[in-house]
Amino acid sequence: MIKRMKLRTLTLGGLITLLFLFLIFHLYKTQIVEGAKWLELAEKRWSTSETFQAKRGTITDRDGNVLAMDALAYNVSINPRVIHEHGMQDKVTDALTSILEVSKDYIQGHLNAKRDDGSYFANRELRQGGWQIEKEKADLLRAFSDELKKELSDKKLGSDTGIYLSETYERLYPRHELASQIIGYISLDGENKIGMESTFNDILEGQDGYISYQKDGQRVQIVGSDVEYVAPKDGQTIQLTLDGEIQNYAEIALRNVVEKYSPKSATAIVANPKTMEILAMANMPEFNPNEYWKSADNYAAMYNHAVGSLYEPGSTFKIATLAAAIEEGVFDPTEEYQSGSIKVAGDPTPINDHNRVGWGKISFLEGLKYSSNVAFVKLGYERLGGEKLREYFTNFGFAQKTGIEVPNEAVGTIRFQYPRDIAAATFGQGVVLVTPIQQIAAVAAVANGGELMKPYLVKSVTDPVTKTTTVTEPTVVRRVISEGTSKLAGEYLEQVVSDLEKGTGRNAYIEGYRVAGKTGTAQKVVNNQYASDKFVVSFIGYAPVEDPQLIVYVIIDEPNDPLAGGGAVAAPVFREIMLKSLRKLEIAPSYEVTQNHSDDEDAAPTVAMIKVPDVTGMKGALAKEKLKVTGLKHEFIGDGVIIEQQIPAAGSLVHPSQSIYLVTEQQEKLVVPDLIGASLRDAVEITALLGVKLKIEGSGYVYEQQLIEDKGTRTLTVKLKPLVESDYVQPVQSSDSDSQQGEEQSGQEQTSTEEDSDNPASEDNADEQPTSDDEGGNDSAQA
Repeated sequence: MIKRMKLRTLTLGGLITLLFLFLIFHLYKTQIVEGAKWLELAEKRWSTSETFQAKRGTITDRDGNVLAMDALAYNVSINPRVIHEHGMQDKVTDALTSILEVSKDYIQGHLNAKRDDGSYFANRELRQGGWQIEKEKADLLRAFSDELKKELSDKKLGSDTGIYLSETYERLYPRHELASQIIGYISLDGENKIGMESTFNDILEGQDGYISYQKDGQRVQIVGSDVEYVAPKDGQTIQLTLDGEIQNYAEIALRNVVEKYSPKSATAIVANPKTMEILAMANMPEFNPNEYWKSADNYAAMYNHAVGSLYEPGSTFKIATLAAAIEEGVFDPTEEYQSGSIKVAGDPTPINDHNRVGWGKISFLEGLKYSSNVAFVKLGYERLGGEKLREYFTNFGFAQKTGIEVPNEAVGTIRFQYPRDIAAATFGQGVVLVTPIQQIAAVAAVANGGELMKPYLVKSVTDPVTKTTTVTEPTVVRRVISEGTSKLAGEYLEQVVSDLEKGTGRNAYIEGYRVAGKTGTAQKVVNNQYASDKFVVSFIGYAPVEDPQLIVYVIIDEPNDPLAGGGAVAAPVFREIMLKSLRKLEIAPSYEVTQNHSDDEDAAPTVAMIKVPDVTGMKGALAKEKLKVTGLKHEFIGDGVIIEQQIPAAGSLVHPSQSIYLVTEQQEKLVVPDLIGASLRDAVEITALLGVKLKIEGSGYVYEQQLIEDKGTRTLTVKLKPLVESDYVQPVQSSDSDSQQGEEQSGQEQTSTEEDSDNPASEDNADEQPTSDDEGGNDSAQA
C-alpha cells in the first residue's frame, strides 16, 4: 500500500515537474527566442494609423486662371450586414437612390451582396454615383444618417447606420472643354490618363501624409505611447503658357468651322514666334474632362492632333523652300519664268500649276502670290538640289520631334528616293509628312529672324512647400537662316495676303496690320491613291511683319466641300483668331487706317477705305477716268451717256474692290446688273432704283443671283454669305483650291497639280476647271 502511494506520488510529481519544465521552456521560447515576433504582432494590434491625402497640384493658364484643381469631395460606402440586421434596407435603398441619383437596382445589388458562405458583406463602395460627390449631396446623406441614428438610439440598437462618408479630393476642370486635350483628365480611380495630367503626374500628385499611434480596445491612444506624424506634401502648381482668352478664340473659331464644314478634325495653334511659347492649342472634336466617360467611345475627341497627327502639308510648306532659296541667293523676285507645267528628269508626267495652262511668263514673286508649283520646283529641285533642300528641311526641324511637353508626339518623314520626290517636296507633297507643331515651329523660325525655337507649354512650376518657382526659358535649337533672309521672306509672304487680286491668302488680310502668310490644300491618300474629293486645307501666317508677335496655324482635315481650299476655309479662321489675339494683347497696328463706323465693336474693315468721288452729271468716259484715278472699279447700268445717279453715293467710304454702279438711263429702261460681290446695302439700293423686288437669303455679300419675270413684275433673288465679322472683304466666288490632282506614289500616271486658286474659272483659263491643289495627302491623320 505504502509502496503504491509512493509510486503514485513520484509519478504525479514527475508529471508536474515535466509540466513545469514544458511551461518554462515555452515561456523561454515565447519571451526570449520569439519575443520580438510576438511584440511586433501585439504592437500591430495596438497600433492604428490614418492617411492624410495630399492635394494634387493645380494647373493654370499664363494669367493664373485655374484650368485644373482639386476640391474637397466625399466617397460613400455601406455595410450591408449592419443595414440588414437593423431591417433598414428598404429605407436606405430609397434614400441612396434619390440622393445619389442612381438606379434602385444598383443600390440593391450592393445592399444584397453576399459572401460565399451566405453572409452579407461588411463593406461595399458605391463607386457609381457615390464616388467623389460634392458637399451638398454629402450633407443630405449626413442628415439621413442622423435620422437613422436617432431611430436606432430610441430602440437601443446602437448608432451604427451602415452608411459611411470618407473625405477625399475630386479633380475639377473649371473651364470645361477649354484646352481639354492639353490638360487631360484624372479618372475616378485616380489614374492620370492624357495630357499634362499624365506627363507631369510625378510632380502634380504630391505625397500622402499619415499619423500612427498605439490604442487600447476602445481606440483611445495609450498614454506614453509613441506618435509618428508625417504631414502630406501637396503637388506642385504648373503654370502653362496658354492664354485662356486666346485659347477660347481659337476654339470658338474651330467650332464654327466644324458646324459649317463637318471636317474629321480641325486644329489651330497660336504661338509667340520669338520664344515659341504656345498661347493656344485647340483641337476639334473636343471633350469635357469633368465628364470624360461621355467621350469614352470617341477617342478622336481626346486626341491632340496638334502634336500627334501627320499630314502632307501642301503649299504652307513652300515657306521653307522659299526661305532656303532666298538664303542661297537663287530667288530673284523680278526674274521671270514660264508658268503652267514643268517636267522632272526621268518622269514623263509633268507637274502642273493649279491653273493648268499657267499665267504665261511671270515673275517668281507673282509665282509666290499665285502659289505656282512650277516656281517652287524650279527653285527647290533645279536650283537648290535634293541634298541642299533636305539639309534645310532638317534644319527647320522636320522629321524630328520638337520636344514639346505633351505625350504621343509624332516624328514625321521626309524621304527622297526619286527626282520626283524632291520636286514634290518643294511644295509640300508626296514624301513629306509633318505635324502641325513642327510646321508652326519652322515658320516661326522664318518669322523671328532665322532661329528655330523649341516650342513649350509649361511656363513655370511652383513648389508649395519651398515656395520656389522654376521658370522655363526659351530655347534656341539652331540658326536656320540669316536675319536678312527672314526679313525678305516676310516681305514676300506679305504679298500673298495683301495683293487682293493675285494673292491666294487675301482672305487673311487684316486692316492696319501687315500680315504674312500662305495657304495650303493637299489631297489625301485613300487606299494608296490620292482621292479627288478628300483634302486637308490650311493657312499659316504671322503678324505684324515688321516685328512678328504672333503666329497662327489653322489646319482642317476633310471639309465637306471638295472645292473649298485653304484660302476659302482656313484663311478666314486664321484672320478671326489673329485679329482677336492682336487686340487682346494690345499689339499696335502697323499703320493708321480709316475705320468703318459699325455698331459692332468687333467688326473691322480689312483694308483702308476709299472715299467715293461725285461723278453724277458727267459723261461716262469722264466718270470712268475719275474713278480709275481713285482706284475704284465701276459698272454702267443703262446705255445712256450722262451719269444720272451713282451707287454708292458720293462721299461714301468703300472697300477698294467695291464696284461703283453708274446709272445712265431712266428706271423703266434699266436692266439688272451683275451684283456678284455687292454688299447687301448696295443690292437693296440698286434693286429699289430699278423697281425690282428683292428676295434675300443669308447675309453679307452677294455670291449668287437669279432674276424671275412674271406678269410684268421682276423679282431678284440674291444669296449672300458673310466672311469674318462683317468685314469689307469681297466674297470668294469659288474655292481656294490650292491643290493638285494626285498620283500613286509608285510613279505611275499622274494628273496635273493645282494650288491655291480662288477662281476655278479664271480669265487665264476660263474653260479649264481645276480639281485640287497640292499633290497628295495622308488619309491616316493620326500617328
